[in-house]
Amino acid sequence: MLPTLPLLALLASASSPVIAASPGSFADGGQTLVSAMMVCEFLCSVKNSSEEIRCFWATKTKDIASHQATVMDVRTNVFCASGMHLPNGSYVTFGGNGAVGRGGVIGSQKNPSGNGAWDAEYQDFDGSKAIRILNPCTDSDNFASANCQWFDDPGLLSMQKQRWYSTAEALADGSIVLIGGFVNGGYINRNYPNTDPQFEGGAAENTYEFYPANGRGVETLNFLIQTSGLNAYAHAFLLNSGKMLVQANVSTMIWDYNNNVETPLPGMPGNVVRVYPASGAVAMLPLTPANNWNPTVIFCGGSNMPDEAWGNYANPAINTWEYPASQDCQRLTPEPPDGSAPAYEQDDDMLEGRTMGQFIILPDATMLVVNGGLNGTAGYATQTGQTALYGDMPFGMSLASGPVGTPAIYNPNAPRGQRWSNTGFDTSSIARLYHSSAILLPDASVLIAGSNPNVDVNTSTIFPTQYQAEIFYPPYFSATTRPAPTGMPQTISYGGPYFNITIPKSSYTVSANAAAANTTVSLIRGGFTTHAMNMGQRYVQLNNTFTVNNDSSITLHVAQAPNPNILQPGPALLFVTINGIPSNGTMVIVGSGSMGQQPVSAASSLPASVFLSANESDNGSSDSNQNSKDNGASGSHTGAIVGGVVGAIAVIGLLGALLGLLLARRRRRAAAPSISYAMTGGGPGSAVLAAGAHRGLRSSDSSAFLPLQHDNHSDAWNGSTVNLALGSPYKDDGGSRMVSMDSGWDPYTANSLSTRPIQGHERYS
Repeated sequence: MLPTLPLLALLASASSPVIAASPGSFADGGQTLVSAMMVCEFLCSVKNSSEEIRCFWATKTKDIASHQATVMDVRTNVFCASGMHLPNGSYVTFGGNGAVGRGGVIGSQKNPSGNGAWDAEYQDFDGSKAIRILNPCTDSDNFASANCQWFDDPGLLSMQKQRWYSTAEALADGSIVLIGGFVNGGYINRNYPNTDPQFEGGAAENTYEFYPANGRGVETLNFLIQTSGLNAYAHAFLLNSGKMLVQANVSTMIWDYNNNVETPLPGMPGNVVRVYPASGAVAMLPLTPANNWNPTVIFCGGSNMPDEAWGNYANPAINTWEYPASQDCQRLTPEPPDGSAPAYEQDDDMLEGRTMGQFIILPDATMLVVNGGLNGTAGYATQTGQTALYGDMPFGMSLASGPVGTPAIYNPNAPRGQRWSNTGFDTSSIARLYHSSAILLPDASVLIAGSNPNVDVNTSTIFPTQYQAEIFYPPYFSATTRPAPTGMPQTISYGGPYFNITIPKSSYTVSANAAAANTTVSLIRGGFTTHAMNMGQRYVQLNNTFTVNNDSSITLHVAQAPNPNILQPGPALLFVTINGIPSNGTMVIVGSGSMGQQPVSAASSLPASVFLSANESDNGSSDSNQNSKDNGASGSHTGAIVGGVVGAIAVIGLLGALLGLLLARRRRRAAAPSISYAMTGGGPGSAVLAAGAHRGLRSSDSSAFLPLQHDNHSDAWNGSTVNLALGSPYKDDGGSRMVSMDSGWDPYTANSLSTRPIQGHERYS
């Protein structure tokens, strides 16, 4: 098994048993045991102990093949952290919430800043500056050993600033830039009226820093001040130039992070907010030789609520669940190849408006969107500026309504007006709203988990805490035959000699020549997924030619990755896709496996492609399940499916986050009452409140967003739990000691961590 290798669900190289699946359908994904907030690294999880659930600081690993979850422990509160991969295949998470107790109250011991340092009941430490690292492990490792557990000790390793809802983006040398965040938290990152956009009375952290710091300090990022309030989980993408696209609120810029120079770009058309809590679906389109691996980013959904409607740290000023989510989609190419000025380009609208929708890039170069709601935003509260009493909240604490249960596929290469489709897709009966996540699995299916728009575990409200995971099978699971390549490498370099992959004749059902001409080789990094976004998600198609052999097998001649700006060093899944049908993914390490400047060589010259001549045997037969098509074009197939998970016991890290406040859950608890709500199968949703109708908005001066209870100069920390029905006291064993924080400690150079090689790369433990 692999330890919780988030994002890419680490996997071994052996193939799993064949699994039957129906294209466009959902299947039982097992029980996560936590309300998943982060996939690929679902942090903020829960620990099952003596028939009770320990909240927060546990993490989950999930055996993909058996759908079994196993708990892992972390010391600090990782609720609403950010995260990223490291060059050696490890994963790292940054920040989170202070220590909290039942109902979201501040922990029993406070830091000088007023947030929780420790809570005696839940036994969680302050996670707001924490840096946590998980090493990759394989079947031969002892998963009970410290080497395969989370390293989480703020006394040795921590950020320079407190960051909650920050953004992490990897750089070309494998280091990571950490952008913004709350100091403690809230619905949005501002007071209202917003008279102190830089500091918000000490509640906002409008700065950036690096990991490892390597002597670099904290700097103010003016863009975050400009976008004050709606700048949590800002969207950030490393560009080919080595600069970075950053988008928050309705503003956009290209950022030279080395010199802290900002170049403004046009604002978001229609003033549609895409960042949290509007939570639009945002992703980089597949990078291919055809587009010279030049990034284009798509922004879909979110909300165009007017500025005053967003309210403040405490809660929104309006009943958000009545406000329809946006259907709008925009493309942006930040560095146009012709040197023209960057500009947003209108794209096809989504099939319905979505907040908290999430893009998952598939191996056929199409993009699946899952989860979300027709109306409202992410977050939860016990009141709004228009509804003063929790008892009058129609959807419990949820600030969204109209869950969208039908996925949709976006084909970036289809003609305008034809890019979205959900034909033949089932509709899930599970509402996936706030704290839901999704990630691509090695067999090219998609794991969907989570949802908990509640302050604690609540299984009796209209949108309850959700432990049931699902697996969605995209249309290519209709294929009766899928590629089974051999010779897949374990490492990918930047430039240098090409490598060969062999495709046996049994891997396709069309003619060998047709199969070879319609084959792509791609690297997919699923990213660190949380809050309807995948930090670090990328699809990079590698150049290849081919030789069709006399026995109708195919030898692919594959170029290495272009450079580390296009795909940063670290883990990725390698897929071979024939006529839109993907193989199982093989986990590889891209780059040197170490932090630092990556070796980059010139691209090799690939041999010319060789078809099988008419005089030689090419006995492949046509199969309606494998249609020749352009790269990235979605195809609708009919039939049965065969899907295997790469990795005998590939494990995905499910670090679920129960909003950090999971109430004790007993296995013996009485069955929850039946909950009924309408799931949406696509198309426009109705909304009670029309856009722009916001009469009677009141300013907010009290907190209902319960995790915001922190002593701070902000006005956000005076909430009440009077409306919460709390259960019996939580009990658990185990103690820990408080530790001091030292932001100068670096696990890549420190002698305090042991290192040992894994697949030829350094391992930090």
